[in-house]
Amino acid sequence: MSEVETRRKAVLATVIGNGMEWFDFTIYSFMAVTIGKLFFPSGNDVTSYLLALATFGVGFFMRPVGGIILGSYGDRFGRKSALSLTVILMALGTFLIAIAPTYEQIGIFAPFIIVIARLLQGFSAGGEMGTATAFLTEHAPENKKAYYSSWIQVSVGIAILLGSLVGMCLTLFLTQSQLESWGWRIPFIIGTLIGPIGVYIRTKVEEPETFTKTKPLKSPIREVFINYKKEVTIGFMLVVLWTVFTYAILFYVPSYSSRILGLSKTDGFICGMVGGFALICFTPIVGYYADKVGRRPFLLSSAILTLLLTYPLFNFINLYPSLTSVIVFQLVMGALISGYIGAILAVFNELLPTEVLSSGVSIAYNFAVTIFGGFATFIITWLVATTGDNIAPAYYIMAAALISSVGAYLYRESKTDNNTVKSKPYA
Repeated sequence: MSEVETRRKAVLATVIGNGMEWFDFTIYSFMAVTIGKLFFPSGNDVTSYLLALATFGVGFFMRPVGGIILGSYGDRFGRKSALSLTVILMALGTFLIAIAPTYEQIGIFAPFIIVIARLLQGFSAGGEMGTATAFLTEHAPENKKAYYSSWIQVSVGIAILLGSLVGMCLTLFLTQSQLESWGWRIPFIIGTLIGPIGVYIRTKVEEPETFTKTKPLKSPIREVFINYKKEVTIGFMLVVLWTVFTYAILFYVPSYSSRILGLSKTDGFICGMVGGFALICFTPIVGYYADKVGRRPFLLSSAILTLLLTYPLFNFINLYPSLTSVIVFQLVMGALISGYIGAILAVFNELLPTEVLSSGVSIAYNFAVTIFGGFATFIITWLVATTGDNIAPAYYIMAAALISSVGAYLYRESKTDNNTVKSKPYA
Protein backbone atom coordinates (compact mmCIF):
# COMPACT_ATOMS: atom_id res chain seq x y z
CA MET A 1 0.00 0.00 0.00
CA SER A 2 1.36 3.43 -0.97
CA GLU A 3 1.91 6.17 1.58
CA VAL A 4 -0.95 8.21 0.10
CA GLU A 5 -3.35 5.24 0.33
CA THR A 6 -2.28 4.60 3.91
CA ARG A 7 -3.01 8.20 4.86
CA ARG A 8 -6.39 8.18 3.14
CA LYS A 9 -7.31 4.98 4.94
CA ALA A 10 -6.22 6.53 8.24
CA VAL A 11 -8.44 9.58 7.61
CA LEU A 12 -11.39 7.35 6.67
CA ALA A 13 -10.97 5.13 9.74
CA THR A 14 -10.73 8.16 12.03
CA VAL A 15 -13.69 10.01 10.52
CA ILE A 16 -16.00 6.98 10.48
CA GLY A 17 -15.00 5.74 13.92
CA ASN A 18 -15.05 9.16 15.57
CA GLY A 19 -18.32 10.02 13.82
CA MET A 20 -19.91 6.85 15.16
CA GLU A 21 -18.65 7.63 18.66
CA TRP A 22 -20.07 11.14 18.54
CA PHE A 23 -23.37 9.96 17.05
CA ASP A 24 -23.77 7.54 19.96
CA PHE A 25 -22.72 10.15 22.48
CA THR A 26 -24.90 12.98 21.14
CA ILE A 27 -28.22 11.33 20.33
CA TYR A 28 -28.81 11.32 24.07
CA SER A 29 -28.76 15.11 23.93
CA PHE A 30 -31.32 15.18 21.12
CA MET A 31 -33.58 12.70 22.99
CA ALA A 32 -33.13 14.37 26.39
CA VAL A 33 -36.68 15.75 26.64
CA THR A 34 -38.23 12.33 25.98
CA ILE A 35 -35.72 10.52 28.22
CA GLY A 36 -36.50 13.00 30.99
CA LYS A 37 -40.20 12.12 30.86
CA LEU A 38 -39.64 8.36 30.72
CA PHE A 39 -36.78 7.90 33.17
CA PHE A 40 -36.95 10.96 35.46
CA PRO A 41 -40.66 11.69 36.04
CA SER A 42 -41.11 14.58 38.45
CA GLY A 43 -44.45 16.13 37.58
CA ASN A 44 -42.60 19.12 36.11
CA ASP A 45 -41.27 19.12 32.55
CA VAL A 46 -38.39 21.51 33.32
CA THR A 47 -37.26 19.43 36.31
CA SER A 48 -37.41 16.21 34.29
CA TYR A 49 -35.43 17.83 31.52
CA LEU A 50 -32.83 19.12 33.97
CA LEU A 51 -32.46 15.65 35.50
CA ALA A 52 -31.96 14.17 32.03
CA LEU A 53 -29.34 16.81 31.27
CA ALA A 54 -27.65 16.20 34.62
CA THR A 55 -27.41 12.51 33.68
CA PHE A 56 -25.95 13.57 30.34
CA GLY A 57 -23.36 15.48 32.35
CA VAL A 58 -22.65 12.50 34.63
CA GLY A 59 -20.86 10.82 31.75
CA PHE A 60 -18.36 13.64 31.78
CA PHE A 61 -17.10 12.68 35.23
CA MET A 62 -15.67 9.59 33.57
CA ARG A 63 -14.02 11.58 30.78
CA PRO A 64 -10.78 12.36 32.67
CA VAL A 65 -10.61 8.75 33.91
CA GLY A 66 -11.10 7.40 30.41
CA GLY A 67 -8.68 9.97 29.04
CA ILE A 68 -5.92 9.03 31.49
CA ILE A 69 -6.36 5.26 31.16
CA LEU A 70 -7.05 5.01 27.42
CA GLY A 71 -4.70 7.87 26.52
CA SER A 72 -1.87 6.16 28.37
CA TYR A 73 -2.84 2.85 26.80
CA GLY A 74 -2.62 4.42 23.33
CA ASP A 75 0.83 5.83 24.05
CA ARG A 76 2.13 2.53 25.40
CA PHE A 77 0.47 -0.17 23.29
CA GLY A 78 -0.66 1.53 20.11
CA ARG A 79 -3.25 3.89 18.67
CA LYS A 80 -5.17 1.14 16.84
CA SER A 81 -5.92 -0.92 19.95
CA ALA A 82 -7.02 2.10 21.96
CA LEU A 83 -9.26 3.39 19.16
CA SER A 84 -10.92 -0.01 18.70
CA LEU A 85 -11.54 -0.28 22.44
CA THR A 86 -13.23 3.14 22.59
CA VAL A 87 -15.74 2.11 19.90
CA ILE A 88 -16.57 -1.14 21.72
CA LEU A 89 -17.21 0.67 25.02
CA MET A 90 -19.30 3.36 23.36
CA ALA A 91 -21.45 0.77 21.58
CA LEU A 92 -21.97 -1.10 24.86
CA GLY A 93 -23.15 2.05 26.65
CA THR A 94 -25.47 2.90 23.77
CA PHE A 95 -26.88 -0.64 23.79
CA LEU A 96 -27.76 -0.34 27.49
CA ILE A 97 -29.76 2.81 26.80
CA ALA A 98 -31.47 1.20 23.80
CA ILE A 99 -32.82 -1.71 25.88
CA ALA A 100 -33.31 0.08 29.24
CA PRO A 101 -36.78 -0.40 30.80
CA THR A 102 -38.47 2.89 31.75
CA TYR A 103 -39.26 4.22 35.23
CA GLU A 104 -42.85 3.09 34.85
CA GLN A 105 -41.66 -0.47 34.23
CA ILE A 106 -38.95 -1.00 36.89
CA GLY A 107 -38.97 2.14 39.01
CA ILE A 108 -35.75 3.61 40.41
CA PHE A 109 -33.57 1.03 38.65
CA ALA A 110 -34.41 2.64 35.29
CA PRO A 111 -32.46 5.87 35.81
CA PHE A 112 -29.69 3.79 37.43
CA ILE A 113 -29.22 1.89 34.13
CA ILE A 114 -29.09 5.18 32.22
CA VAL A 115 -26.41 6.51 34.58
CA ILE A 116 -24.29 3.34 34.15
CA ALA A 117 -24.62 3.64 30.37
CA ARG A 118 -23.61 7.30 30.44
CA LEU A 119 -20.57 6.47 32.57
CA LEU A 120 -19.49 3.87 30.01
CA GLN A 121 -19.98 6.35 27.17
CA GLY A 122 -18.06 9.02 29.07
CA PHE A 123 -15.14 6.65 29.72
CA SER A 124 -15.04 5.75 26.03
CA ALA A 125 -15.27 9.33 24.79
CA GLY A 126 -12.51 10.29 27.21
CA GLY A 127 -10.03 8.15 25.31
CA GLU A 128 -11.29 8.84 21.80
CA MET A 129 -10.22 12.41 21.07
CA GLY A 130 -6.65 12.19 22.37
CA THR A 131 -5.91 8.91 20.61
CA ALA A 132 -7.64 9.94 17.37
CA THR A 133 -5.68 13.20 17.35
CA ALA A 134 -2.38 11.39 17.88
CA PHE A 135 -3.23 8.78 15.26
CA LEU A 136 -4.22 11.21 12.52
CA THR A 137 -1.61 13.93 13.05
CA GLU A 138 1.12 11.27 13.11
CA HIS A 139 -0.12 9.90 9.79
CA ALA A 140 -0.31 13.41 8.27
CA PRO A 141 2.45 14.95 6.14
CA GLU A 142 4.57 17.46 8.02
CA ASN A 143 2.97 20.47 6.31
CA LYS A 144 -0.65 19.24 6.55
CA LYS A 145 -1.17 18.53 10.23
CA ALA A 146 -4.03 21.00 10.69
CA TYR A 147 -5.80 19.91 7.50
CA TYR A 148 -5.67 16.21 8.38
CA SER A 149 -6.72 16.73 11.99
CA SER A 150 -9.57 19.02 10.91
CA TRP A 151 -11.31 15.92 9.56
CA ILE A 152 -11.78 14.75 13.14
CA GLN A 153 -13.96 17.82 13.60
CA VAL A 154 -15.72 17.12 10.31
CA SER A 155 -16.74 13.74 11.73
CA VAL A 156 -18.35 15.54 14.68
CA GLY A 157 -20.30 17.66 12.20
CA ILE A 158 -21.42 14.52 10.37
CA ALA A 159 -22.57 12.96 13.65
CA ILE A 160 -24.56 16.07 14.59
CA LEU A 161 -26.08 16.26 11.10
CA LEU A 162 -27.11 12.60 11.14
CA GLY A 163 -28.35 12.78 14.72
CA SER A 164 -30.51 15.80 13.90
CA LEU A 165 -31.79 14.11 10.74
CA VAL A 166 -32.80 10.97 12.64
CA GLY A 167 -34.47 13.09 15.33
CA MET A 168 -36.38 15.10 12.73
CA CYS A 169 -37.57 11.95 10.95
CA LEU A 170 -38.84 10.49 14.22
CA THR A 171 -40.67 13.73 15.01
CA LEU A 172 -42.25 13.93 11.54
CA PHE A 173 -43.32 10.31 11.10
CA LEU A 174 -44.21 9.22 14.63
CA THR A 175 -46.88 10.46 16.98
CA GLN A 176 -45.83 11.68 20.42
CA SER A 177 -47.24 8.48 21.89
CA GLN A 178 -45.23 6.31 19.47
CA LEU A 179 -42.08 8.35 20.09
CA GLU A 180 -42.35 7.92 23.86
CA SER A 181 -43.37 4.27 23.61
CA TRP A 182 -40.63 2.92 21.33
CA GLY A 183 -39.51 5.47 18.74
CA TRP A 184 -36.91 7.13 20.97
CA ARG A 185 -34.97 3.83 21.06
CA ILE A 186 -34.36 3.79 17.28
CA PRO A 187 -31.29 6.11 17.18
CA PHE A 188 -29.69 4.18 20.05
CA ILE A 189 -30.25 0.89 18.21
CA ILE A 190 -28.67 2.42 15.10
CA GLY A 191 -25.71 3.57 17.19
CA THR A 192 -25.29 0.07 18.62
CA LEU A 193 -25.45 -1.66 15.23
CA ILE A 194 -22.85 0.54 13.59
CA GLY A 195 -20.36 0.02 16.43
CA PRO A 196 -18.91 -3.23 15.01
CA ILE A 197 -18.33 -1.45 11.69
CA GLY A 198 -16.10 1.08 13.44
CA VAL A 199 -14.12 -1.69 15.15
CA TYR A 200 -13.61 -3.54 11.87
CA ILE A 201 -12.39 -0.44 10.04
CA ARG A 202 -10.00 0.59 12.78
CA THR A 203 -8.37 -2.82 13.04
CA LYS A 204 -7.52 -2.68 9.32
CA VAL A 205 -5.39 0.49 9.42
CA GLU A 206 -1.66 0.68 10.09
CA GLU A 207 -0.02 2.29 13.10
CA PRO A 208 1.63 5.66 12.30
CA GLU A 209 5.30 5.26 11.43
CA THR A 210 6.14 8.08 13.84
CA PHE A 211 4.67 6.05 16.69
CA THR A 212 6.27 2.72 15.73
CA LYS A 213 9.71 4.35 15.66
CA THR A 214 9.24 5.86 19.12
CA LYS A 215 10.13 3.91 22.25
CA PRO A 216 7.07 3.86 24.52
CA LEU A 217 7.44 5.31 28.00
CA LYS A 218 6.59 3.22 31.03
CA SER A 219 4.38 5.98 32.43
CA PRO A 220 3.43 8.65 29.86
CA ILE A 221 0.94 10.21 32.28
CA ARG A 222 3.69 10.78 34.85
CA GLU A 223 5.88 12.29 32.12
CA VAL A 224 3.11 14.72 31.16
CA PHE A 225 2.58 15.96 34.70
CA ILE A 226 6.31 16.31 35.38
CA ASN A 227 7.65 17.82 32.15
CA TYR A 228 4.69 19.19 30.17
CA LYS A 229 2.59 21.08 32.70
CA LYS A 230 2.83 24.38 30.81
CA GLU A 231 1.91 22.81 27.47
CA VAL A 232 -1.08 20.96 28.92
CA THR A 233 -2.26 24.10 30.73
CA ILE A 234 -2.23 26.06 27.48
CA GLY A 235 -4.02 23.17 25.79
CA PHE A 236 -6.63 23.13 28.58
CA MET A 237 -7.32 26.85 28.12
CA LEU A 238 -7.66 26.42 24.38
CA VAL A 239 -10.12 23.54 24.75
CA VAL A 240 -12.50 25.56 26.96
CA LEU A 241 -14.09 27.48 24.07
CA TRP A 242 -14.02 24.42 21.84
CA THR A 243 -16.07 22.35 24.30
CA VAL A 244 -18.47 25.19 25.14
CA PHE A 245 -18.97 25.76 21.40
CA THR A 246 -19.87 22.11 21.00
CA TYR A 247 -22.32 21.73 23.86
CA ALA A 248 -23.75 25.24 24.17
CA ILE A 249 -24.22 25.87 20.44
CA LEU A 250 -24.30 22.67 18.44
CA PHE A 251 -26.21 20.56 20.98
CA TYR A 252 -28.15 23.12 23.00
CA VAL A 253 -29.43 25.60 20.38
CA PRO A 254 -31.75 23.05 18.67
CA SER A 255 -33.48 22.54 22.04
CA TYR A 256 -33.26 26.27 22.83
CA SER A 257 -35.02 27.14 19.57
CA SER A 258 -38.04 25.00 20.45
CA ARG A 259 -38.18 25.38 24.24
CA ILE A 260 -37.27 29.07 24.52
CA LEU A 261 -37.96 30.64 21.13
CA GLY A 262 -41.19 28.73 20.56
CA LEU A 263 -40.23 27.11 17.26
CA SER A 264 -41.36 23.60 16.36
CA LYS A 265 -39.30 20.52 17.22
CA THR A 266 -38.75 20.01 13.51
CA ASP A 267 -37.31 23.52 13.26
CA GLY A 268 -35.03 22.68 16.18
CA PHE A 269 -33.66 19.63 14.39
CA ILE A 270 -33.17 21.67 11.22
CA CYS A 271 -31.06 24.09 13.29
CA GLY A 272 -28.96 21.15 14.46
CA MET A 273 -28.49 19.99 10.88
CA VAL A 274 -27.39 23.48 9.82
CA GLY A 275 -24.81 23.55 12.63
CA GLY A 276 -23.43 20.16 11.58
CA PHE A 277 -23.42 21.19 7.92
CA ALA A 278 -21.45 24.35 8.74
CA LEU A 279 -18.75 22.28 10.47
CA ILE A 280 -18.51 19.89 7.54
CA CYS A 281 -18.11 22.74 5.02
CA PHE A 282 -15.93 25.25 6.86
CA THR A 283 -13.60 23.19 9.08
CA PRO A 284 -11.41 21.58 6.37
CA ILE A 285 -10.98 24.97 4.69
CA VAL A 286 -9.71 26.43 7.96
CA GLY A 287 -7.42 23.43 8.47
CA TYR A 288 -5.97 23.89 4.98
CA TYR A 289 -5.12 27.56 5.51
CA ALA A 290 -4.00 27.05 9.12
CA ASP A 291 -1.14 24.95 7.75
CA LYS A 292 -0.10 27.87 5.55
CA VAL A 293 -0.54 30.96 7.73
CA GLY A 294 -0.49 29.39 11.19
CA ARG A 295 -2.91 28.08 13.81
CA ARG A 296 -2.63 31.01 16.21
CA PRO A 297 -4.25 33.67 13.94
CA PHE A 298 -7.34 31.49 13.53
CA LEU A 299 -7.57 30.61 17.22
CA LEU A 300 -7.12 34.16 18.46
CA SER A 301 -9.36 35.88 15.90
CA SER A 302 -12.17 33.31 16.29
CA ALA A 303 -12.09 33.56 20.09
CA ILE A 304 -12.15 37.39 20.04
CA LEU A 305 -14.94 37.50 17.44
CA THR A 306 -16.95 35.05 19.53
CA LEU A 307 -16.51 37.30 22.56
CA LEU A 308 -17.80 40.28 20.57
CA LEU A 309 -20.60 38.68 18.53
CA THR A 310 -22.25 36.13 20.82
CA TYR A 311 -24.44 38.57 22.76
CA PRO A 312 -25.72 40.41 19.64
CA LEU A 313 -26.46 37.08 17.95
CA PHE A 314 -28.49 35.73 20.88
CA ASN A 315 -30.26 39.06 21.15
CA PHE A 316 -31.07 38.86 17.42
CA ILE A 317 -32.77 35.45 17.59
CA ASN A 318 -34.75 36.51 20.66
CA LEU A 319 -35.95 39.73 19.01
CA TYR A 320 -36.78 37.92 15.74
CA PRO A 321 -37.57 34.31 16.68
CA SER A 322 -37.97 32.40 13.44
CA LEU A 323 -36.38 29.48 11.64
CA THR A 324 -34.63 31.89 9.26
CA SER A 325 -33.04 33.91 12.06
CA VAL A 326 -31.82 30.78 13.87
CA ILE A 327 -30.36 29.40 10.65
CA VAL A 328 -28.45 32.68 10.21
CA PHE A 329 -27.33 32.35 13.83
CA GLN A 330 -26.13 28.78 13.28
CA LEU A 331 -24.25 29.65 10.09
CA VAL A 332 -22.43 32.60 11.69
CA MET A 333 -21.61 30.64 14.84
CA GLY A 334 -20.71 27.63 12.71
CA ALA A 335 -18.15 29.74 10.85
CA LEU A 336 -16.70 30.95 14.17
CA ILE A 337 -16.62 27.41 15.53
CA SER A 338 -14.90 26.13 12.41
CA GLY A 339 -12.40 28.96 12.50
CA TYR A 340 -11.44 27.82 15.97
CA ILE A 341 -11.60 24.04 15.89
CA GLY A 342 -10.20 23.69 12.37
CA ALA A 343 -6.79 24.67 13.72
CA ILE A 344 -6.80 23.45 17.29
CA LEU A 345 -5.84 19.77 17.09
CA ALA A 346 -2.64 20.45 15.15
CA VAL A 347 -1.61 22.67 18.06
CA PHE A 348 -1.30 19.64 20.33
CA ASN A 349 1.01 17.93 17.87
CA GLU A 350 3.27 20.95 18.20
CA LEU A 351 2.95 21.25 21.96
CA LEU A 352 3.64 17.59 22.78
CA PRO A 353 6.04 14.89 21.49
CA THR A 354 4.84 11.53 20.16
CA GLU A 355 5.55 9.50 23.30
CA VAL A 356 3.04 11.52 25.38
CA LEU A 357 0.78 12.95 22.65
CA SER A 358 -2.28 10.77 23.27
CA SER A 359 -1.99 11.16 27.05
CA GLY A 360 -1.38 14.91 26.94
CA VAL A 361 -4.29 15.65 24.60
CA SER A 362 -6.57 13.39 26.65
CA ILE A 363 -5.73 15.18 29.90
CA ALA A 364 -6.08 18.73 28.55
CA TYR A 365 -9.18 17.95 26.52
CA ASN A 366 -11.13 15.88 29.04
CA PHE A 367 -10.59 18.04 32.10
CA ALA A 368 -11.74 21.09 30.13
CA VAL A 369 -14.73 19.20 28.74
CA THR A 370 -15.70 17.90 32.18
CA ILE A 371 -15.49 21.31 33.87
CA PHE A 372 -16.88 23.55 31.13
CA GLY A 373 -18.65 21.39 28.56
CA GLY A 374 -20.36 18.48 30.24
CA PHE A 375 -22.79 20.50 32.31
CA ALA A 376 -23.01 23.46 29.92
CA THR A 377 -26.53 22.61 28.77
CA PHE A 378 -27.62 21.96 32.36
CA ILE A 379 -26.15 25.22 33.66
CA ILE A 380 -27.56 27.26 30.78
CA THR A 381 -31.02 25.71 31.12
CA TRP A 382 -30.96 26.38 34.87
CA LEU A 383 -29.81 29.98 34.34
CA VAL A 384 -32.59 30.68 31.86
CA ALA A 385 -35.20 29.05 34.13
CA THR A 386 -34.13 30.85 37.32
CA THR A 387 -33.28 34.29 35.92
CA GLY A 388 -35.85 34.47 33.15
CA ASP A 389 -33.10 35.88 30.91
CA ASN A 390 -33.21 34.12 27.54
CA ILE A 391 -29.79 35.54 26.64
CA ALA A 392 -28.08 33.80 29.57
CA PRO A 393 -26.32 31.28 27.25
CA ALA A 394 -24.39 34.19 25.71
CA TYR A 395 -22.68 35.03 29.01
CA TYR A 396 -21.43 31.46 29.43
CA ILE A 397 -20.02 31.34 25.90
CA MET A 398 -18.40 34.77 26.26
CA ALA A 399 -16.66 33.69 29.46
CA ALA A 400 -15.27 30.65 27.64
CA ALA A 401 -14.12 32.85 24.75
CA LEU A 402 -12.24 35.07 27.17
CA ILE A 403 -10.39 32.14 28.76
CA SER A 404 -9.45 30.67 25.39
CA SER A 405 -8.34 34.06 24.07
CA VAL A 406 -5.74 34.08 26.83
CA GLY A 407 -4.70 30.54 25.89
CA ALA A 408 -4.37 31.50 22.21
CA TYR A 409 -2.29 34.55 23.21
CA LEU A 410 0.08 32.39 25.30
CA TYR A 411 0.49 29.78 22.59
CA ARG A 412 3.46 30.19 20.25
CA GLU A 413 4.01 28.16 17.10
CA SER A 414 7.14 27.24 15.21
CA LYS A 415 7.66 28.05 11.54
CA THR A 416 9.94 26.81 8.84
CA ASP A 417 12.21 28.98 6.73
CA ASN A 418 9.50 29.46 4.08
CA ASN A 419 7.12 30.68 6.80
CA THR A 420 4.82 27.67 6.76
CA VAL A 421 3.86 26.10 10.05
CA LYS A 422 6.05 23.26 11.22
CA SER A 423 4.63 20.80 13.71
CA LYS A 424 7.11 19.73 16.36
CA PRO A 425 7.22 19.41 20.14
CA TYR A 426 6.71 22.68 21.95
CA ALA A 427 9.92 24.25 23.17
